[in-house]
Amino acid sequence: MKISVIFTTYNAPLWLEKVLWGYSVQTYKDFEIIVADDGSGPETKEVINKLQNETDLDINHLWHEDDGFRKCEILNKAILAAKYDYLIFSDGDCIPRADFVEEHAKNAKPGVFLTGSCIRLPMSTSETITKDDILSNTCFDWEWLTKHGLPTTRKNIKLKAKKRWSGILNTITTARTNFTGGNASAWKKDILEINGFDQRMQWGGLDREIGVRLKNLGIKGKHIRYNAHIIHLEHARGYKDPEMVRKNKALRKHNEKNKVIKTEYGINLLNEE
Repeated sequence: MKISVIFTTYNAPLWLEKVLWGYSVQTYKDFEIIVADDGSGPETKEVINKLQNETDLDINHLWHEDDGFRKCEILNKAILAAKYDYLIFSDGDCIPRADFVEEHAKNAKPGVFLTGSCIRLPMSTSETITKDDILSNTCFDWEWLTKHGLPTTRKNIKLKAKKRWSGILNTITTARTNFTGGNASAWKKDILEINGFDQRMQWGGLDREIGVRLKNLGIKGKHIRYNAHIIHLEHARGYKDPEMVRKNKALRKHNEKNKVIKTEYGINLLNEE
């Protein structure tokens, strides 16, 4: 099975380079990367060109002009541009473990979307991680991470789970199967059926909302939180807007209550351009 990996970026070339090094050592090789760029400057293109020259990654840099927070729009453009039938969604600040794509591929099946885990790092740890740490996957070692500042909280302890126990742990977890934008996957045909991401939504819950509509379509969520790992690099969030978060939550709740499947503000808007 060939896979399209889609993730967004915006003016974070140092973090993007670390993420791309993570994809360069994946155990599963049959995938393309679509960097959905929400209007970054030339430094981002320079990083992508560098990694294309230094690795065998198949990277499609999809860019549109900077006109505010338009993450949903660039994601919809990436969905249309995807060459393959199965899509993994992540972010340009999320380094994948070496078996990340493999775990999504192994667990993909019709009528299901997958949702994995996200280990959020403090800034000090994010800055400490080097290219060698990524290529060796040392940055996913529990002892190394805690030594370099990762809090030993219950949320983070799942990184220690042995792979042989992951199936049981994924089954018994009480966490909801929300569509997590940094670590989720689905069939392209299902995403197209619900008309992609709702382009009215800005930061705060846009990934959970698309998961609600997938469930309304009859697509079931399945956890791979104990076997498909990413580490999330810390960064400033100048685009946070509590009012937008409130509006996004209200829209999600409305769609959940009313069993809405298709948004009228999704991929169709791109086809009308």
